[in-house]
Amino acid sequence: MDATIQMQRRDGYRVLTLNRPDRMNALDRDTVIDLTAQLAEAEADDNCRAVLLTGTGRAFCAGADLSARGGNIGNDQPRDVGRVIEETWNPLARRLHNLRMPTIAAVNGVAAGAGANLALGCDIVLAARSARFVQAFSKIGLVPDCGGSFLLPRLIGEGRARAVAMLAEPVGAERAETWGMIWRAIDDAELMAEAEKLAVHLASQPTHALVLTRKAMRASAHNSFDQQLDLERDFQREAATTPDHAEGVRAFLEKRAPVFSGRGP
Repeated sequence: MDATIQMQRRDGYRVLTLNRPDRMNALDRDTVIDLTAQLAEAEADDNCRAVLLTGTGRAFCAGADLSARGGNIGNDQPRDVGRVIEETWNPLARRLHNLRMPTIAAVNGVAAGAGANLALGCDIVLAARSARFVQAFSKIGLVPDCGGSFLLPRLIGEGRARAVAMLAEPVGAERAETWGMIWRAIDDAELMAEAEKLAVHLASQPTHALVLTRKAMRASAHNSFDQQLDLERDFQREAATTPDHAEGVRAFLEKRAPVFSGRGP
């Protein structure tokens, strides 16, 4: 049987592909755990400096597979949904949120429920023009999970986030780009080529500085201006101790392109 998460090594990055096309890449318990493990393996690989996440077939990810015992409901008896979330989706969301390298989502079709929030949890999101994002939780009497209630207000503002979550109306790729939910909408035929080009670029950049940038952006939502200035000072101090900073300065002075290693301090 084909792996439900396909992993391909590239020069400097990995491509992780959700591979349950018959279920629109809906994720059961085992697949969520496998994806979390694949992210951990990528993080442990010193040669991996970016991760690209996508799906096979006509969907990116339809969210939790509610027909499976690993979904948010059981087939034969009530379940502790909070426990399911804590054992599966939360570890995945935390691993993605804190990965030591930049992440890219190439959304090739519908991204619904936790699948939408899995995509939005990546640092840069590209979507095929035919793609749609659906916060489908209210349709089954649930609330956004996999980080959705954290991500959506920060990306599109609380007013839009409330409406998107409560109404469960699909948001097309072009509207998502206009709203700032994603980085770019791409012609369907060009999606993966553009995503791989972006992954190649990110894999050649100063990885540690990019991750510090991510952390600084997130912290700004709750920091005062003075607190954010202090954080910038601390992160800049840390970044300045990396080999990539030294290489960047040398390359600038020598008028050449830098060759970054991606190593931390």
